Amino acid sequence: MNPLAAIGRAVLTAAAATGSLVVFAATAVGRGLIGPWYPRLVLRQMVEIGYFSLPVVGLTAIFSGMVLALQSYTGFSRFEAESAIATIVVLSMTRELGPVLAGLMVAGRVGAAMAAEIGTMRVTEQIDALTTLSTDPLRYLVFPRLIAGLLMLPLLVLVANAIGVLGGFVVSVWKLGFQPIEYINRTFEFLEPLDVISGLVKAAVFGFIVALMGCFQGYHSKGGAQGVGAATTRAVVTASILILVANYVVTELFFAR
Repeated sequence: MNPLAAIGRAVLTAAAATGSLVVFAATAVGRGLIGPWYPRLVLRQMVEIGYFSLPVVGLTAIFSGMVLALQSYTGFSRFEAESAIATIVVLSMTRELGPVLAGLMVAGRVGAAMAAEIGTMRVTEQIDALTTLSTDPLRYLVFPRLIAGLLMLPLLVLVANAIGVLGGFVVSVWKLGFQPIEYINRTFEFLEPLDVISGLVKAAVFGFIVALMGCFQGYHSKGGAQGVGAATTRAVVTASILILVANYVVTELFFAR
């Protein structure tokens, strides 16, 4: 019975963690919508998540687009289908690579920072001090970060898509010998609004997940500096896994036949 008991404990632990996360998210959103609101905190988090993440997201996107163009050319040249490279680059960036890579980069940068900041506030009893001062920690600390993540990651993905397509254009024109006008026409020939919209919806979901996991792990951290470090690690790992899971779910909702 020991293996069955271990499986049962794992299932119960996973169910308890999922329930705790859902209750945490619902409580934070519910209390945040009621008010009072903190627009200055939301704006600060929007700058932190969006503006300061532009360099890492931009670098990731441009080199992903460049590599995608090279790899597509290597494969399609075997079937004399080089003309499809522009379409493949723009669809891959808008549907998948832009949202997923931006989400993972933001999870590594912002999710870890959120978990460390809120975790430090937890172990130094600053969150308890907020409660003593009649300030709801979920409304003051968590809700602005959730809103900022929900709003800013789609904007980051728009920029990442443009930069990634530009990277593919540069490589295709300057290295692979494509004509610029022909490449641009091919880029927009088969691109549909649904391709862009699906990527932006994914980005909004990923932004909420990153902010939620950073806040959740930091809010429930304990054990001093070691506990804060463990919470930071859990925030990045769980956010990355949930981004990949949510990516499949949203793709299934948009493109399943």
